[in-house]
Amino acid sequence: MSDPIKYRLLRAESEAASVHKDLKVTVILWCLTGLLGGHRFYLGDTGRSVAMLFTLGGCGVWTLIDVFFLPRRVRVVNERRRAEVMARYGLLDGSAAGRS
Repeated sequence: MSDPIKYRLLRAESEAASVHKDLKVTVILWCLTGLLGGHRFYLGDTGRSVAMLFTLGGCGVWTLIDVFFLPRRVRVVNERRRAEVMARYGLLDGSAAGRS
């Protein structure tokens, strides 16, 4: 691997690590602010967050359902963000960046 590619890879990995979302933080936010959608704001799901905020988590229903889907959602968000960073540095084709 040449030095410029290695340098780009290191920078991309560093940036990807800086936008990585932690499952533990997400669960804590779910416990503390679940009815208000705080965990969804943290994950960048602004539309769903606002809907949860104004409906108190869909009267608690969305909040309860979210606890079962949090690990998968965090994984998907992290994969998408990493793919976007790698594509921006020209290290991936970018096709994974469009998945959600």
